[in-house]
Amino acid sequence: MLIGDVARRSGVSTRMLRHYDALGLVRPTGRTVGGYREYSAGDVRRIFHVESLRSLGLSLRQIGRALEDPAFTPSSLVSDLIRQTEDRLAREGELLERLRAIDASAPTDWPRVLRIVELMRELDSTSAARRQQAVLAQPEDVPIPAELLAGAVLTESDPHVAGALRWALARSGGDGVATLHAGTHAPDAGVRRRAVLAIAEMSEAPGAVEVLMNALGDADTTVRRHAALALGRQGEAAAVPTLVAMVVEGSNDVDAAEALGTLSLDPANADRITTALVDELAAPTADSATRIRLTQALVELTGTTGQEVLCQLTHDDDSAVALVATALLGLLREQSLDHRADDHS
Repeated sequence: MLIGDVARRSGVSTRMLRHYDALGLVRPTGRTVGGYREYSAGDVRRIFHVESLRSLGLSLRQIGRALEDPAFTPSSLVSDLIRQTEDRLAREGELLERLRAIDASAPTDWPRVLRIVELMRELDSTSAARRQQAVLAQPEDVPIPAELLAGAVLTESDPHVAGALRWALARSGGDGVATLHAGTHAPDAGVRRRAVLAIAEMSEAPGAVEVLMNALGDADTTVRRHAALALGRQGEAAAVPTLVAMVVEGSNDVDAAEALGTLSLDPANADRITTALVDELAAPTADSATRIRLTQALVELTGTTGQEVLCQLTHDDDSAVALVATALLGLLREQSLDHRADDHS
Protein backbone atom coordinates (compact mmCIF):
# COMPACT_ATOMS: atom_id res chain seq x y z
CA MET A 1 0.00 0.00 0.00
CA LEU A 2 1.51 3.32 -1.04
CA ILE A 3 1.79 6.29 1.30
CA GLY A 4 -1.13 8.17 -0.27
CA ASP A 5 -3.47 5.19 0.25
CA VAL A 6 -2.28 4.76 3.85
CA ALA A 7 -2.88 8.45 4.53
CA ARG A 8 -6.46 8.25 3.21
CA ARG A 9 -7.31 5.09 5.17
CA SER A 10 -5.61 6.03 8.46
CA GLY A 11 -6.34 9.75 8.53
CA VAL A 12 -2.65 10.44 9.16
CA SER A 13 -1.14 12.97 6.77
CA THR A 14 1.62 11.96 4.39
CA ARG A 15 3.83 14.55 6.05
CA MET A 16 3.35 12.87 9.47
CA LEU A 17 3.93 9.43 7.96
CA ARG A 18 7.26 10.64 6.57
CA HIS A 19 8.07 12.07 10.02
CA TYR A 20 7.30 8.68 11.61
CA ASP A 21 9.62 7.07 9.09
CA ALA A 22 12.43 9.55 9.82
CA LEU A 23 12.12 8.88 13.55
CA GLY A 24 12.08 5.13 13.00
CA LEU A 25 8.67 4.97 14.64
CA VAL A 26 6.83 3.44 11.66
CA ARG A 27 9.06 2.45 8.77
CA PRO A 28 7.44 1.00 5.65
CA THR A 29 8.33 -2.65 5.08
CA GLY A 30 9.41 -2.10 1.49
CA ARG A 31 9.89 0.18 -1.47
CA THR A 32 8.48 0.02 -4.98
CA VAL A 33 10.69 -0.21 -8.07
CA GLY A 34 10.35 3.54 -8.32
CA GLY A 35 11.51 4.01 -4.72
CA TYR A 36 8.12 4.85 -3.22
CA ARG A 37 7.29 3.78 0.32
CA GLU A 38 5.19 0.61 0.47
CA TYR A 39 3.36 -0.23 3.69
CA SER A 40 2.27 -3.71 4.75
CA ALA A 41 -0.84 -4.55 6.76
CA GLY A 42 1.42 -4.81 9.83
CA ASP A 43 2.79 -1.33 9.18
CA VAL A 44 -0.72 0.08 9.02
CA ARG A 45 -1.64 -1.61 12.32
CA ARG A 46 1.46 -0.02 13.90
CA ILE A 47 0.32 3.38 12.63
CA PHE A 48 -3.01 2.90 14.38
CA HIS A 49 -1.17 1.85 17.56
CA VAL A 50 0.92 5.02 17.42
CA GLU A 51 -2.17 7.20 16.93
CA SER A 52 -3.95 5.48 19.80
CA LEU A 53 -1.07 6.18 22.17
CA ARG A 54 -0.83 9.77 20.93
CA SER A 55 -4.48 10.24 21.88
CA LEU A 56 -3.50 9.46 25.49
CA GLY A 57 -1.02 12.32 25.48
CA LEU A 58 2.19 10.34 25.02
CA SER A 59 5.07 11.99 23.22
CA LEU A 60 6.48 10.29 20.10
CA ARG A 61 9.57 9.37 22.10
CA GLN A 62 7.43 7.68 24.77
CA ILE A 63 5.45 5.89 22.07
CA GLY A 64 8.60 4.54 20.48
CA ARG A 65 9.80 3.25 23.81
CA ALA A 66 6.42 1.71 24.61
CA LEU A 67 6.32 -0.17 21.29
CA GLU A 68 9.96 -1.33 21.26
CA ASP A 69 11.07 -1.90 24.88
CA PRO A 70 9.75 -5.22 26.29
CA ALA A 71 10.71 -4.08 29.81
CA PHE A 72 8.66 -0.91 29.54
CA THR A 73 5.74 -1.03 32.01
CA PRO A 74 2.64 0.85 30.94
CA SER A 75 1.33 1.27 34.50
CA SER A 76 4.04 3.75 35.53
CA LEU A 77 3.61 5.74 32.33
CA VAL A 78 -0.16 5.87 32.72
CA SER A 79 0.28 7.08 36.32
CA ASP A 80 2.58 9.83 35.09
CA LEU A 81 0.05 10.79 32.43
CA ILE A 82 -2.70 10.99 35.04
CA ARG A 83 -0.63 13.35 37.20
CA GLN A 84 0.32 15.50 34.24
CA THR A 85 -3.29 15.69 33.10
CA GLU A 86 -4.50 16.60 36.59
CA ASP A 87 -1.90 19.36 36.80
CA ARG A 88 -2.91 20.69 33.40
CA LEU A 89 -6.59 20.64 34.29
CA ALA A 90 -5.86 22.45 37.55
CA ARG A 91 -3.95 25.16 35.69
CA GLU A 92 -6.69 25.46 33.09
CA GLY A 93 -9.30 25.59 35.85
CA GLU A 94 -7.44 28.46 37.50
CA LEU A 95 -7.23 30.25 34.16
CA LEU A 96 -10.95 29.73 33.60
CA GLU A 97 -11.77 31.21 37.02
CA ARG A 98 -9.54 34.21 36.29
CA LEU A 99 -11.26 34.79 32.95
CA ARG A 100 -14.69 34.51 34.56
CA ALA A 101 -13.70 36.98 37.25
CA ILE A 102 -12.52 39.46 34.64
CA ASP A 103 -15.69 38.93 32.61
CA ALA A 104 -17.83 39.47 35.72
CA SER A 105 -16.23 42.90 36.20
CA ALA A 106 -17.68 43.94 32.81
CA PRO A 107 -14.40 45.57 31.76
CA THR A 108 -14.68 48.50 29.41
CA ASP A 109 -10.97 49.20 28.95
CA TRP A 110 -7.63 47.43 29.22
CA PRO A 111 -6.39 49.42 32.26
CA ARG A 112 -9.32 48.05 34.27
CA VAL A 113 -8.60 44.52 33.08
CA LEU A 114 -4.96 44.93 34.08
CA ARG A 115 -5.96 46.18 37.56
CA ILE A 116 -8.16 43.14 38.11
CA VAL A 117 -5.37 40.83 36.91
CA GLU A 118 -2.95 42.56 39.28
CA LEU A 119 -5.38 42.07 42.16
CA MET A 120 -5.65 38.37 41.39
CA ARG A 121 -1.87 38.11 41.32
CA GLU A 122 -1.61 39.84 44.70
CA LEU A 123 -4.27 37.57 46.19
CA ASP A 124 -2.05 34.62 45.23
CA SER A 125 0.88 36.08 47.19
CA THR A 126 2.38 34.02 50.02
CA SER A 127 2.41 37.17 52.16
CA ALA A 128 -0.78 37.69 54.18
CA ALA A 129 0.04 41.39 54.52
CA ARG A 130 0.23 41.79 50.74
CA ARG A 131 -3.06 39.95 50.26
CA GLN A 132 -4.77 42.16 52.81
CA GLN A 133 -3.31 45.35 51.35
CA ALA A 134 -4.39 44.28 47.86
CA VAL A 135 -8.01 44.19 49.02
CA LEU A 136 -8.00 47.33 51.14
CA ALA A 137 -6.06 49.50 48.68
CA GLN A 138 -8.36 49.01 45.72
CA PRO A 139 -9.58 52.38 44.35
CA GLU A 140 -13.25 53.20 44.63
CA ASP A 141 -13.69 53.49 40.87
CA VAL A 142 -12.52 49.91 40.26
CA PRO A 143 -15.19 47.58 41.62
CA ILE A 144 -13.89 44.15 42.55
CA PRO A 145 -16.01 41.33 41.11
CA ALA A 146 -18.03 39.70 43.90
CA GLU A 147 -17.30 36.24 42.49
CA LEU A 148 -13.56 36.91 42.76
CA LEU A 149 -13.87 38.04 46.37
CA ALA A 150 -16.13 35.12 47.28
CA GLY A 151 -13.70 32.63 45.77
CA ALA A 152 -10.82 34.22 47.70
CA VAL A 153 -12.83 34.07 50.95
CA LEU A 154 -13.25 30.32 50.61
CA THR A 155 -9.49 29.71 50.33
CA GLU A 156 -8.18 32.35 52.76
CA SER A 157 -6.98 30.92 56.07
CA ASP A 158 -5.50 34.09 57.60
CA PRO A 159 -8.23 35.66 59.79
CA HIS A 160 -7.15 39.27 59.11
CA VAL A 161 -7.12 38.82 55.34
CA ALA A 162 -10.38 36.90 55.51
CA GLY A 163 -11.96 39.78 57.43
CA ALA A 164 -10.82 42.26 54.77
CA LEU A 165 -12.21 40.03 52.04
CA ARG A 166 -15.58 39.67 53.78
CA TRP A 167 -15.71 43.44 54.27
CA ALA A 168 -14.97 44.07 50.61
CA LEU A 169 -17.48 41.44 49.55
CA ALA A 170 -20.24 42.88 51.72
CA ARG A 171 -19.74 46.37 50.23
CA SER A 172 -19.18 45.21 46.65
CA GLY A 173 -22.90 45.19 45.93
CA GLY A 174 -22.41 42.11 43.77
CA ASP A 175 -23.88 38.65 44.14
CA GLY A 176 -21.28 36.35 45.64
CA VAL A 177 -23.86 34.18 47.40
CA ALA A 178 -23.87 31.56 44.63
CA THR A 179 -20.10 31.04 44.95
CA LEU A 180 -20.30 30.97 48.75
CA HIS A 181 -23.26 28.59 48.58
CA ALA A 182 -21.10 26.12 46.68
CA GLY A 183 -18.54 26.47 49.48
CA THR A 184 -21.11 25.35 52.07
CA HIS A 185 -21.08 21.92 50.43
CA ALA A 186 -17.29 21.54 50.46
CA PRO A 187 -15.87 18.40 52.13
CA ASP A 188 -13.49 20.59 54.15
CA ALA A 189 -15.22 21.98 57.25
CA GLY A 190 -12.86 24.98 57.19
CA VAL A 191 -14.16 26.01 53.78
CA ARG A 192 -17.76 25.61 54.96
CA ARG A 193 -17.04 27.77 58.01
CA ARG A 194 -15.56 30.53 55.89
CA ALA A 195 -18.48 30.37 53.48
CA VAL A 196 -21.14 30.64 56.18
CA LEU A 197 -19.27 33.39 58.04
CA ALA A 198 -19.12 35.43 54.83
CA ILE A 199 -22.79 34.86 54.05
CA ALA A 200 -23.62 35.90 57.62
CA GLU A 201 -22.14 39.33 56.89
CA MET A 202 -24.29 39.73 53.79
CA SER A 203 -27.40 38.02 55.15
CA GLU A 204 -29.72 40.52 53.48
CA ALA A 205 -28.53 39.47 50.02
CA PRO A 206 -31.02 37.42 47.98
CA GLY A 207 -30.79 33.73 48.84
CA ALA A 208 -28.54 34.23 51.88
CA VAL A 209 -31.14 33.29 54.51
CA GLU A 210 -31.97 30.06 52.69
CA VAL A 211 -28.30 29.08 52.62
CA LEU A 212 -27.95 29.86 56.32
CA MET A 213 -31.05 27.82 57.11
CA ASN A 214 -29.50 24.82 55.40
CA ALA A 215 -26.27 25.40 57.33
CA LEU A 216 -28.14 24.87 60.61
CA GLY A 217 -28.05 21.16 59.76
CA ASP A 218 -24.31 21.05 59.01
CA ALA A 219 -22.26 18.31 60.64
CA ASP A 220 -19.75 20.88 61.91
CA THR A 221 -20.66 22.65 65.17
CA THR A 222 -18.92 25.91 64.25
CA VAL A 223 -20.79 26.13 60.94
CA ARG A 224 -24.10 25.70 62.76
CA ARG A 225 -23.18 28.38 65.29
CA HIS A 226 -22.19 30.94 62.65
CA ALA A 227 -25.47 30.30 60.85
CA ALA A 228 -27.55 30.52 64.03
CA LEU A 229 -26.07 33.86 65.10
CA ALA A 230 -26.74 35.38 61.69
CA LEU A 231 -30.27 34.00 61.52
CA GLY A 232 -31.03 35.09 65.07
CA ARG A 233 -30.09 38.66 64.22
CA GLN A 234 -32.43 38.39 61.23
CA GLY A 235 -35.28 37.26 63.49
CA GLU A 236 -35.43 33.67 62.19
CA ALA A 237 -36.88 31.45 64.92
CA ALA A 238 -35.29 28.31 63.47
CA ALA A 239 -32.04 29.42 65.12
CA VAL A 240 -33.42 29.18 68.69
CA PRO A 241 -32.31 25.60 69.53
CA THR A 242 -28.74 26.21 68.38
CA LEU A 243 -28.55 29.56 70.17
CA VAL A 244 -29.78 28.06 73.43
CA ALA A 245 -27.24 25.26 73.05
CA MET A 246 -24.51 27.89 72.62
CA VAL A 247 -25.50 29.48 75.92
CA VAL A 248 -25.46 26.09 77.63
CA GLU A 249 -22.06 25.19 76.18
CA GLY A 250 -20.54 28.62 76.81
CA SER A 251 -19.59 29.13 73.16
CA ASN A 252 -20.12 32.77 72.12
CA ASP A 253 -22.83 32.70 74.76
CA VAL A 254 -23.03 36.49 75.04
CA ASP A 255 -23.62 36.86 71.29
CA ALA A 256 -26.10 33.97 71.40
CA ALA A 257 -28.01 35.59 74.28
CA GLU A 258 -28.18 38.89 72.37
CA ALA A 259 -29.53 37.06 69.32
CA LEU A 260 -32.15 35.40 71.51
CA GLY A 261 -33.06 38.87 72.79
CA THR A 262 -33.60 40.04 69.22
CA LEU A 263 -35.80 37.02 68.53
CA SER A 264 -37.83 37.66 71.68
CA LEU A 265 -39.01 40.98 70.23
CA ASP A 266 -41.57 38.81 68.47
CA PRO A 267 -44.08 37.74 71.15
CA ALA A 268 -44.53 34.46 69.31
CA ASN A 269 -40.89 33.63 70.07
CA ALA A 270 -40.55 35.08 73.57
CA ASP A 271 -42.39 32.32 75.46
CA ARG A 272 -40.69 29.61 73.42
CA ILE A 273 -37.24 30.99 74.21
CA THR A 274 -38.03 31.44 77.90
CA THR A 275 -39.32 27.87 78.13
CA ALA A 276 -36.18 26.55 76.43
CA LEU A 277 -33.93 28.43 78.87
CA VAL A 278 -35.96 27.30 81.90
CA ASP A 279 -35.80 23.69 80.74
CA GLU A 280 -32.02 23.92 80.55
CA LEU A 281 -31.90 25.53 84.01
CA ALA A 282 -33.75 22.52 85.40
CA ALA A 283 -31.67 19.93 83.56
CA PRO A 284 -29.88 17.50 85.94
CA THR A 285 -26.65 17.93 83.96
CA ALA A 286 -26.57 21.74 84.30
CA ASP A 287 -23.72 22.82 86.60
CA SER A 288 -23.50 26.16 88.38
CA ALA A 289 -21.57 27.93 85.58
CA THR A 290 -24.09 26.77 82.98
CA ARG A 291 -27.05 27.94 85.08
CA ILE A 292 -25.41 31.34 85.60
CA ARG A 293 -25.05 31.77 81.82
CA LEU A 294 -28.69 30.81 81.34
CA THR A 295 -29.71 33.29 84.04
CA GLN A 296 -27.75 36.04 82.31
CA ALA A 297 -29.42 35.17 79.02
CA LEU A 298 -32.84 35.78 80.56
CA VAL A 299 -31.96 39.46 81.00
CA GLU A 300 -31.77 39.91 77.22
CA LEU A 301 -35.36 38.80 76.67
CA THR A 302 -38.13 41.27 75.97
CA GLY A 303 -41.31 41.13 78.07
CA THR A 304 -42.11 40.19 81.64
CA THR A 305 -41.80 36.39 81.42
CA GLY A 306 -38.02 36.44 81.70
CA GLN A 307 -38.17 38.79 84.69
CA GLU A 308 -40.63 36.48 86.42
CA VAL A 309 -38.18 33.63 86.08
CA LEU A 310 -35.40 35.85 87.44
CA CYS A 311 -37.55 36.61 90.49
CA GLN A 312 -37.86 32.89 91.14
CA LEU A 313 -34.12 32.38 90.69
CA THR A 314 -33.35 34.92 93.43
CA HIS A 315 -34.39 32.10 95.81
CA ASP A 316 -32.50 29.38 93.97
CA ASP A 317 -30.76 26.66 95.99
CA ASP A 318 -27.52 27.53 94.23
CA SER A 319 -26.35 30.68 96.03
CA ALA A 320 -24.24 31.81 93.07
CA VAL A 321 -27.25 31.63 90.76
CA ALA A 322 -29.45 33.40 93.32
CA LEU A 323 -26.86 36.19 93.71
CA VAL A 324 -26.55 36.73 89.95
CA ALA A 325 -30.34 36.71 89.51
CA THR A 326 -30.75 39.27 92.32
CA ALA A 327 -28.12 41.57 90.82
CA LEU A 328 -29.58 41.34 87.33
CA LEU A 329 -33.12 41.91 88.57
CA GLY A 330 -31.94 45.01 90.44
CA LEU A 331 -30.25 46.26 87.27
CA LEU A 332 -33.44 45.79 85.28
CA ARG A 333 -35.44 47.70 87.88
CA GLU A 334 -32.96 50.58 87.83
CA GLN A 335 -33.18 50.75 84.05
CA SER A 336 -36.97 50.76 84.28
CA LEU A 337 -36.90 53.67 86.75
CA ASP A 338 -34.50 55.59 84.52
CA HIS A 339 -36.83 55.12 81.55
CA ARG A 340 -39.77 56.38 83.57
CA ALA A 341 -37.81 59.43 84.69
CA ASP A 342 -36.88 60.16 81.09
CA ASP A 343 -40.52 59.88 80.07
CA HIS A 344 -41.58 62.47 82.71
CA SER A 345 -38.74 64.90 82.04
